[in-house]
Amino acid sequence: MSKGKLPKRYNAVVMPLILSLLMTSVVSAISILRAQGLTAAALAMWPSAWALSWAIAFPVLLLVLPVVRRVTAAIVES
Repeated sequence: MSKGKLPKRYNAVVMPLILSLLMTSVVSAISILRAQGLTAAALAMWPSAWALSWAIAFPVLLLVLPVVRRVTAAIVES
């Protein structure tokens, strides 16, 4: 194991974790800003909206990622 890095076996959890954190933060921010505009109330609401969307997205991503990889492999040359 390299100093400061996780072993390769954690890739299956770390990659979806980072992806879900980034995607849910962007999507929840866009949704709230679109619905309420750039207001103090919208900015105050964003963290809880993000947390809820992440709590749903991360487990879903863990479940669907193997299927997505198989579908991608069927469509894209290796």
